Order: sequence, then structure tokens, then C-alpha cells
Amino acid sequence: MEKSILLCGYSYHLQKLRRGNKKVGLGSYLLRLQTHGSCIVTMEGKDLIIEPGDLIMLRPGSSYEMRIEGVTGSGDYYLFCQGAWMDEWWSRYEKPSLSRIKLGESILHPWRQIIKESRRLNEENRELTDYLLRVLCLSLDRAVTDTTASYSRSMTAIRMKQFIEEHAHQPFKVEDVAKHVQLSISRASHFFKECYGKTIIEYALEFRLSIAVERMRHTNISMELIAESCGFGSYTYFHRVFRHKFGIPPSHFRKLEKSFR
Repeated sequence: MEKSILLCGYSYHLQKLRRGNKKVGLGSYLLRLQTHGSCIVTMEGKDLIIEPGDLIMLRPGSSYEMRIEGVTGSGDYYLFCQGAWMDEWWSRYEKPSLSRIKLGESILHPWRQIIKESRRLNEENRELTDYLLRVLCLSLDRAVTDTTASYSRSMTAIRMKQFIEEHAHQPFKVEDVAKHVQLSISRASHFFKECYGKTIIEYALEFRLSIAVERMRHTNISMELIAESCGFGSYTYFHRVFRHKFGIPPSHFRKLEKSFR
């Protein structure tokens, strides 16, 4: 049986160190997970600061060099491997050379088990380490996918919020926000409230009111124009919303603000 695990372990360094050679391509696959401190890695011609949670996955032939230049220490799990299964796994989808994943036992446990098995005093059980390697690789797939999904959700929520703020000065519908992020009206409504704890309409009203308050404080623009320019459509609607939020009419609020100057 071909040996799939060439080298693996956990390293922690407190002194300056240089590993690898950016001018010579790797002879095998490299999986490396930063768990403590930081280091500098040169790969694909770029210098990158690597911090806890950063996962490096490189194929044979890739350039790689790691440097530790500070005194804060750097800890990482590493694994050099090869084999037909690794080739097949790598070809399933384009692997990101650098990902930020959540550190957890689903990743660290199989990694530790591979290290433990490969360091046995008697002969290593290669069948076992092969299966552990597969568990680790599939767990890394899940971690990368979950991280990507989480990032995508965050960006979608931010895009919805930005759309509301950019269009707050004019009337718009929930449908417009949903269309902007390519979600159904129902999904967009539930998603926004899940992320921000308020509905799209509630957030829009709060943002419009915040703009109105600033204009009431720092300009002499009429109430009617403020209501119109902040997206309320009419002063009557603005008056009702403002009074419900602050407990006093907007004209009274403006007088109180000016009296404190």
C-alpha cells in the first residue's frame, strides 16, 4: 500500500525561523492550519500574514515558504500527503489556497489522530491513517463551505442594509430590496429580521427619522421639505411616525433642540 502520509505534526516556535523554499515547488500536497500566533507565508508570489484559523491547502508544484519573524510565537498543524485518493479529492472542486475557518474538534481531532498513528513505535497502520486522512479532508471541505456560506450571508445582509440607506430618500417597497439581493420577498423579510432584529420597514423608518432629526437640528429647512426629502412622502405621515417614535411632534422637538443651543 502506497504511503499517503509523508509528514505530519504540530509545531510551535518562539524564535525566528524559515521553512520551505518559494523557488522550489512542493513535492506533495500540503495542508497547514494556524492555531496560535502568526507567521508570514509566501505562496503564489505573495507575502501573506497567517493568523489563527487560516487554512492553507496547496497542491504539488506550488511554491511555499513560511517565516516566523516576531517573538510572539507561532503554532500550527501541518500535513504533507500524496496518493490517488488525494488526487481525486483535490479535483472535485477548485481548492482555495487560503481560507479562514473555525477552529474546532471536528478538524483538530482527526489531525491529532493522524499524528498519533504516524508516530507509533510499532508499524503504522496505513489503512487507518488513510481513512483518518479522508475524514480530515472531508471535514476541511465542510469547514471551508460553512465559512463561505456564513460570509455570503453576511454580505447579503449588508447589501440589503446599504440598499435601504441609499434609497431612503425616496419611497421603495420590500420587493425592491428583495430583488436587489435576488431573494423572494418572504425570504428577504425573514432574513433581514433574523440578522438585524427588525423588519425592513422598521429599519427604513428609523434611518429616515435619523436623517430628519439631523436636518431639524442643523438646518432651517421647513418640516414639509424635510419630510419629503427623507422619503416620508407627506408631512402628515412624517408627523405621525415621528410622534410615535419620540412622543412629541417634530415641530416641538425642533424648538426644544434650539432652546438648548
